[in-house]
Amino acid sequence: MGRFVELEVTDSIAIVKLNRPEAANAMSQALLEDLRTTVKTVEHEESITCTIITGSGKKAFCAGADLKERAGMNEQEVIAAVAFISETVTMVENMSMPVIAALNGVAFGGGLELALACDIRIAANHSQLGLTETSLAIIPGAGGTQRLPRLIGIGQAKRLIYSAERITANKALAIGLVEEAVEAKDLMETARKLAEMIAKNGPIALKQAKTAINKGLETDLATGLIIEQLAYQQTIPTNDRVEGLRAFREKRTPTYQGN
Repeated sequence: MGRFVELEVTDSIAIVKLNRPEAANAMSQALLEDLRTTVKTVEHEESITCTIITGSGKKAFCAGADLKERAGMNEQEVIAAVAFISETVTMVENMSMPVIAALNGVAFGGGLELALACDIRIAANHSQLGLTETSLAIIPGAGGTQRLPRLIGIGQAKRLIYSAERITANKALAIGLVEEAVEAKDLMETARKLAEMIAKNGPIALKQAKTAINKGLETDLATGLIIEQLAYQQTIPTNDRVEGLRAFREKRTPTYQGN
C-alpha cells in the first residue's frame, strides 16, 4: 500500500503489516498516513471479512510514536501529532469487520494502543507489552487510558499506566490483555486460522455482532439489549440468513455472499 505498510489479501482475509523494522515499526507521520490509506482500502473491499494487523521482523509489533521525529516538534506540533495517532487508531477500531492484532514483538505506548483498538490480540511469547508513557512524563494519548481499563479492569489498567511496567506476553494473557500467547513460529498461522474461522461466517452478521458489542459496552444493559435487537434486525432480510438456514437443513457448508 505504501512504503511503510504492506497489504496482502488472500481470499477474504487481509494482512496489514507495519513495515519499519529498522525503527521498531514506530509510528512516524508517514507510516500513519500509509496505515490510514490501507485501512480505507480494506474497508472498501467488500470481499474482505477479517483483517490481521502485524509488524515486520521479530523484535517489534510497534514501539509506539517515533520519538526521534517527535523531538524536533514544538508544543503545538506535538499536540497535532498525538491527535493524528489517536485518530488513526480509532480508524482501526471503527473498521466494520473483526480485526486481529498479531503481536510479533514489543508493543509499547502507541503500539499497544493500536493493539487495544483491535478486537482480538494474539502475542508471540517473547513479546513485551506496556503503556510506558508516564516514564517519559506524558500519558497515553491514543486511547490507552480509555480502552485498557475497559479491557482488563480499572485496577490493573491503573497499575500498568502508573508504573509504565513492561510485561511479558504470558503475564498479559493472565490479566486478559491478550487472548492468546503462542510460540513466535506459530504466531501468523494461529492468527490466520482464527481469521479463517471468522471469515467463513456471515459477513453481515460479523459486522452487526461487532457493532452490538462495541456500542453496547458504552451504555447500560437495557440500552445494550436494544442495540443488540436493532443489530439483529439488520440480519433478518439478508440472503445470507436464508442461505444459513438452508445449509443447516441440507447438512452442508453455507456459502455466504455478504448480502
